[in-house]
Amino acid sequence: MNWKPALLPVAIAAFAPVGAHAKVYLSVEQAQQVMFGNAPMSLSPVVLTGDQQDQLHAASSVSLKFDGHRVWKVAGGGWFVVDEVVGKHETITYAVGIDAAGKVKDIEILEYLESYGYEVADASWRKQFVGKGADAPLKLGRDIENIGGATLSSKHITDGVKRVLTLYDLVLKHVA
Repeated sequence: MNWKPALLPVAIAAFAPVGAHAKVYLSVEQAQQVMFGNAPMSLSPVVLTGDQQDQLHAASSVSLKFDGHRVWKVAGGGWFVVDEVVGKHETITYAVGIDAAGKVKDIEILEYLESYGYEVADASWRKQFVGKGADAPLKLGRDIENIGGATLSSKHITDGVKRVLTLYDLVLKHVA
Protein backbone atom coordinates (compact mmCIF):
# COMPACT_ATOMS: atom_id res chain seq x y z
CA MET A 1 0.00 0.00 0.00
CA ASN A 2 1.30 3.38 -0.96
CA TRP A 3 0.36 5.66 1.97
CA LYS A 4 0.07 9.37 1.18
CA PRO A 5 -0.09 11.22 4.52
CA ALA A 6 -0.62 14.56 2.75
CA LEU A 7 -4.16 13.44 1.83
CA LEU A 8 -5.19 12.67 5.42
CA PRO A 9 -6.28 16.24 6.36
CA VAL A 10 -8.37 16.41 3.18
CA ALA A 11 -10.03 13.08 3.96
CA ILE A 12 -10.77 14.12 7.55
CA ALA A 13 -12.17 17.48 6.42
CA ALA A 14 -14.46 15.75 3.90
CA PHE A 15 -16.18 13.80 6.71
CA ALA A 16 -16.13 16.46 9.42
CA PRO A 17 -19.61 17.48 10.54
CA VAL A 18 -20.87 20.89 9.57
CA GLY A 19 -21.75 22.85 12.71
CA ALA A 20 -24.25 25.61 13.16
CA HIS A 21 -23.00 29.07 12.39
CA ALA A 22 -24.30 31.82 14.64
CA LYS A 23 -25.57 34.92 12.92
CA VAL A 24 -26.39 37.99 14.95
CA TYR A 25 -28.63 40.29 12.93
CA LEU A 26 -29.50 42.95 15.50
CA SER A 27 -28.89 43.73 19.14
CA VAL A 28 -31.90 44.35 21.38
CA GLU A 29 -31.18 48.09 21.28
CA GLN A 30 -30.95 48.10 17.48
CA ALA A 31 -34.25 46.22 17.15
CA GLN A 32 -35.92 48.67 19.55
CA GLN A 33 -34.67 51.56 17.40
CA VAL A 34 -35.85 49.90 14.16
CA MET A 35 -39.33 49.25 15.54
CA PHE A 36 -40.03 52.31 17.68
CA GLY A 37 -37.43 54.92 16.75
CA ASN A 38 -36.55 57.14 19.69
CA ALA A 39 -39.74 56.44 21.64
CA PRO A 40 -38.93 56.08 25.33
CA MET A 41 -39.11 52.54 26.72
CA SER A 42 -39.04 51.17 30.21
CA LEU A 43 -38.05 47.66 31.14
CA SER A 44 -41.19 46.00 32.52
CA PRO A 45 -40.42 42.44 33.62
CA VAL A 46 -43.39 40.08 33.74
CA VAL A 47 -43.71 37.25 36.25
CA LEU A 48 -46.09 34.60 35.00
CA THR A 49 -47.96 32.10 37.10
CA GLY A 50 -47.82 28.41 36.25
CA ASP A 51 -51.35 28.69 34.87
CA GLN A 52 -50.35 31.60 32.60
CA GLN A 53 -47.31 29.64 31.35
CA ASP A 54 -49.68 26.74 30.59
CA GLN A 55 -52.00 29.07 28.69
CA LEU A 56 -49.09 30.39 26.61
CA HIS A 57 -48.06 26.82 25.82
CA ALA A 58 -51.61 25.78 24.90
CA ALA A 59 -52.04 28.75 22.58
CA SER A 60 -48.69 28.39 20.84
CA SER A 61 -47.26 24.90 21.48
CA VAL A 62 -43.90 26.54 22.36
CA SER A 63 -42.44 24.29 25.04
CA LEU A 64 -39.74 26.65 26.35
CA LYS A 65 -40.86 28.65 29.37
CA PHE A 66 -41.38 32.32 28.62
CA ASP A 67 -38.65 34.52 30.11
CA GLY A 68 -40.46 37.63 31.31
CA HIS A 69 -37.28 39.61 31.97
CA ARG A 70 -37.10 40.91 28.40
CA VAL A 71 -40.28 42.97 28.11
CA TRP A 72 -40.33 46.74 27.60
CA LYS A 73 -43.29 49.11 27.74
CA VAL A 74 -43.12 51.74 25.01
CA ALA A 75 -44.33 55.29 25.59
CA GLY A 76 -47.64 55.66 23.78
CA GLY A 77 -48.90 52.20 24.64
CA GLY A 78 -46.79 49.76 22.65
CA TRP A 79 -44.68 46.83 23.81
CA PHE A 80 -41.32 45.38 22.80
CA VAL A 81 -40.82 41.70 23.70
CA VAL A 82 -37.74 39.51 23.17
CA ASP A 83 -38.39 35.78 23.06
CA GLU A 84 -36.72 32.54 21.99
CA VAL A 85 -37.85 29.39 20.22
CA VAL A 86 -35.95 26.35 19.01
CA GLY A 87 -35.61 26.16 15.23
CA LYS A 88 -34.70 22.62 14.26
CA HIS A 89 -31.99 22.10 16.87
CA GLU A 90 -30.78 25.55 17.92
CA THR A 91 -32.26 28.64 19.54
CA ILE A 92 -33.69 31.52 17.52
CA THR A 93 -33.89 34.82 19.38
CA TYR A 94 -36.43 37.26 17.98
CA ALA A 95 -38.26 40.42 19.00
CA VAL A 96 -41.87 41.41 18.50
CA GLY A 97 -43.07 44.99 18.53
CA ILE A 98 -46.71 45.36 19.50
CA ASP A 99 -48.58 48.60 18.86
CA ALA A 100 -51.01 50.29 21.24
CA ALA A 101 -53.93 48.35 19.70
CA GLY A 102 -52.28 44.98 20.46
CA LYS A 103 -51.28 44.23 16.86
CA VAL A 104 -47.85 43.22 15.58
CA LYS A 105 -45.97 46.33 14.52
CA ASP A 106 -42.86 44.44 13.47
CA ILE A 107 -40.84 41.30 14.08
CA GLU A 108 -37.07 41.09 13.92
CA ILE A 109 -34.76 38.10 14.12
CA LEU A 110 -31.96 38.99 16.54
CA GLU A 111 -29.86 35.82 16.51
CA TYR A 112 -30.12 32.68 14.40
CA LEU A 113 -27.93 29.67 15.25
CA GLU A 114 -29.16 27.05 12.74
CA SER A 115 -27.14 26.03 9.68
CA TYR A 116 -30.21 26.26 7.43
CA GLY A 117 -33.45 28.18 7.34
CA TYR A 118 -32.01 31.65 7.82
CA GLU A 119 -34.59 32.92 5.28
CA VAL A 120 -36.91 33.53 8.24
CA ALA A 121 -34.88 36.71 8.76
CA ASP A 122 -35.99 38.06 5.36
CA ALA A 123 -38.24 41.11 5.65
CA SER A 124 -40.57 39.74 2.97
CA TRP A 125 -41.40 36.72 5.17
CA ARG A 126 -41.58 38.61 8.47
CA LYS A 127 -44.00 41.25 7.11
CA GLN A 128 -46.76 38.60 7.09
CA PHE A 129 -47.08 39.09 10.86
CA VAL A 130 -47.66 42.85 10.74
CA GLY A 131 -51.19 43.77 11.82
CA LYS A 132 -51.92 40.37 13.39
CA GLY A 133 -53.41 40.28 16.87
CA ALA A 134 -54.04 37.61 19.49
CA ASP A 135 -57.27 36.65 17.68
CA ALA A 136 -55.39 35.73 14.46
CA PRO A 137 -54.95 31.98 13.92
CA LEU A 138 -51.23 32.37 13.07
CA LYS A 139 -50.96 28.94 11.50
CA LEU A 140 -48.17 28.06 9.12
CA GLY A 141 -49.62 27.18 5.74
CA ARG A 142 -52.90 28.94 6.53
CA ASP A 143 -52.27 32.64 7.14
CA ILE A 144 -48.45 32.51 7.32
CA GLU A 145 -46.61 31.11 4.32
CA ASN A 146 -44.01 28.41 4.82
CA ILE A 147 -40.43 28.70 3.59
CA GLY A 148 -39.16 25.57 1.85
CA GLY A 149 -36.03 24.34 3.63
CA ALA A 150 -36.95 26.31 6.74
CA THR A 151 -40.19 24.62 7.73
CA LEU A 152 -39.37 24.06 11.40
CA SER A 153 -37.91 27.55 11.87
CA SER A 154 -40.94 29.05 10.11
CA LYS A 155 -43.36 27.06 12.25
CA HIS A 156 -41.60 27.74 15.52
CA ILE A 157 -41.26 31.48 14.92
CA THR A 158 -44.93 31.58 13.93
CA ASP A 159 -45.78 29.74 17.16
CA GLY A 160 -43.54 32.11 19.09
CA VAL A 161 -45.26 35.20 17.73
CA LYS A 162 -48.60 33.62 18.69
CA ARG A 163 -47.19 33.13 22.19
CA VAL A 164 -46.14 36.80 22.46
CA LEU A 165 -49.56 37.95 21.27
CA THR A 166 -51.20 35.64 23.80
CA LEU A 167 -48.93 37.17 26.47
CA TYR A 168 -50.20 40.58 25.41
CA ASP A 169 -53.82 39.43 25.61
CA LEU A 170 -53.40 37.69 28.99
CA VAL A 171 -51.15 40.15 30.78
CA LEU A 172 -49.67 43.14 28.97
CA LYS A 173 -52.90 44.84 27.87
CA HIS A 174 -53.92 44.96 31.54
CA VAL A 175 -50.74 46.74 32.67
CA ALA A 176 -51.32 50.43 33.29
